[in-house]
Amino acid sequence: MQIGIVGKANVGKSTFFKALTLAEVEIANYPFATIKPNSGIGYVKIKDAAREFGKQANPREGFILGEHRFVPVQVIDVAGLVPGAHEGKGMGLEFLNDLNQADALIHVIDCSGSTNEKGEPINPGGYDPAEDILFLETELDMWYLKILEKPWGRFSRQVTQERSQIVVALTKQFSGLHATEDIIKDSLKEAGLEEKHLKMWTEQDLLAFARLLRKKTKPMIIAANKIDIPIAWENLERLKKRFPEMMIMPCSAESELALREAAKHGLITYIPGEKEFSLVDEGKLTIQQKNALGFIKQNILDKNDGTGVQQIIDAAVFSLLRYVAIHPGGVSKLEDSEGRVLPDCFLMKPGTSALDFAFRLHTDFGENFIKAIDVRTKLPTGKDHVLKNLDIIEIMAKH
Repeated sequence: MQIGIVGKANVGKSTFFKALTLAEVEIANYPFATIKPNSGIGYVKIKDAAREFGKQANPREGFILGEHRFVPVQVIDVAGLVPGAHEGKGMGLEFLNDLNQADALIHVIDCSGSTNEKGEPINPGGYDPAEDILFLETELDMWYLKILEKPWGRFSRQVTQERSQIVVALTKQFSGLHATEDIIKDSLKEAGLEEKHLKMWTEQDLLAFARLLRKKTKPMIIAANKIDIPIAWENLERLKKRFPEMMIMPCSAESELALREAAKHGLITYIPGEKEFSLVDEGKLTIQQKNALGFIKQNILDKNDGTGVQQIIDAAVFSLLRYVAIHPGGVSKLEDSEGRVLPDCFLMKPGTSALDFAFRLHTDFGENFIKAIDVRTKLPTGKDHVLKNLDIIEIMAKH
C-alpha cells in the first residue's frame, strides 16, 4: 500500500511528510523545494490486540507505544503541483506520474490562506483555500483524461459494441493506476456509458468517465493544514459547507513535527494522535521550548483533540480505503518460534476472506487450506469467511 501526499508548493506537504516519517527532507519557504519525490514509512495506529490476553505485542515491523500498535505504511511526498500540471507546467506530468502507484491521496492545503496560487507566502486570509481543492481535482481529472485520450482513436476503431471488450480495453489502459474490471464497470455505469458505443462518446463523456475513475482509484482526503493560524478555523467551516461530500480534516503538521522531534530527543513522552504529552525533565527545556509546547497544547491539542496528522493517515487507510488490520496467531499461543507475541500485522483490502489471508501469509497455506480459526472465539471459519478489523486468525493447512 502507498499513500501519496499532494498539493501545491509551500503549503506544508514536506512538513506533513516529515512529521509522519521523521525523514530528513528539505523544508523550505519557496516553490519546488521538493523536486524528486520523497519516499518513507508512516504508521497507522491501531489497538495492541495482545493486551486483551494480558500481553504486549512484539512487532517485527512497526512499534508499540502505550496501548497502541503502529503499523507501517509507505508514504510518498510528491513535489508541489501548479495549475496546468497536466500540460507539463512546473514538471507537472513527471510529478503526476509519481502518483501512479498511490492507493489513496492526502491533499495538503494551507487552510489559513497564507499561500497564493503560485505557492508564495502572503498574509493569512489573502487567498481562498477552496481554490486549491478545485485546482488539484481539475489537474488530476485532466491527467486521467489525457491517459484516456491518448489511445482513444485506436480504441474507438478497434473495439466493437461488445461491452466486455470495452471493459477489457479500458482496464488494460488504466491498470497502472490500480483500475480493475469492476471499477471500470462501475464507472461506466455511473457515467451512463454502459451501452454507448465508444465512437459515440463526447468530450463530456470522456471527462465524466475520467473523473469517476480518478475518484475510485485515487480516493482523497483533504488535510486542512496550518490550523494553528486563527483564520484557518473560519476557512475550515466554509470548506466543509462548500464540499460536503469530501473528507476534510484539520491539522497542524508543524506542531506534530515539533512534538515528535521533542519525543525523539527524550524531552517529552508523546503518542501520535493523542491530545496530551508529558514533560520528561522540565529543567532540560529552554524558555523557547516551554513556550512552544505551551502554545501547541493550548491552541492545537486542546482545540483540535490532537494535531490531526495521525488522524489523517489513519482515516486515509481505514476510512477511505476501508482496509482492515489482521494478525496471524495461534489459539494455543500467540508467540512465534522466537517468542515474539503477535509479531505480524497485515493491512488487507476490504472483503478479505480467510482464504485470501492464507495466501497472503504463504502460497502453500492458501493452496493447502483446511480452515481458519478465530483466536478470540476459538470458532472455525470457512475459506469464504470475511475477516474484520483487528481479527487474530490461525490458518490450518495440510502438511
